[in-house]
Amino acid sequence: MAPRLLVHTRTTGYRHDSIPAGIAALRTLGDFEVHATEDPAALEQPLDDHAAVVFLSTSGEILTPAGRERLAAYVEAGGGFVGVHAAACTEYDWPYYGELLGARFARHPDHQPGKAVVEDHDHPATRHLPAVWEFTDEWYDFRTNPRGSVRVLATADEFSYEGGGMGSDHPLVWCRDHGRGRVFYTALGHAPEAYEDPAFRAHLLGGITWAARLPSA
Repeated sequence: MAPRLLVHTRTTGYRHDSIPAGIAALRTLGDFEVHATEDPAALEQPLDDHAAVVFLSTSGEILTPAGRERLAAYVEAGGGFVGVHAAACTEYDWPYYGELLGARFARHPDHQPGKAVVEDHDHPATRHLPAVWEFTDEWYDFRTNPRGSVRVLATADEFSYEGGGMGSDHPLVWCRDHGRGRVFYTALGHAPEAYEDPAFRAHLLGGITWAARLPSA
């Protein structure tokens, strides 16, 4: 059977127009069975048969108390969790989620071209990328710098765009172990066009396969 992904896209705050494009991309990235849902009850059910849970530009408070318990238990027991873009704008009222993801969204400048500096090429999400990856996105700032609690894979070069607020050390993509599970987060993915970009698609696929402990290309 193909590995199953639970792709959660519920929003109670800002809703990204790119969500449908993101779902469509995930359905074609790899040999996955993708279950995309907005229903918080989906996270209240057993998750053990899923290779990973993906929060695709979720926002606001989206989980029930039972859903929070299920997600935490799933990752602690060895499940994979992937956060894409506005996943960092999610569950501000649940302290565990901030620890799980590694950092919380603070602000972003205008959507614009910029450069991501790949810090770690020894990862499926970044091994295909150039040392400096030119991309167009919102270049999220975070409330705290996650370095020290995560493995930073790429950082934002704030000299390459206008409005950056974190300074010379601006993590953008990272991964971490949590309990017996794995967590991958990328701040990129604002616009629908991102999900048509071959480099970004490979970036997402690499992050998912790593979090789910699946063989990578």
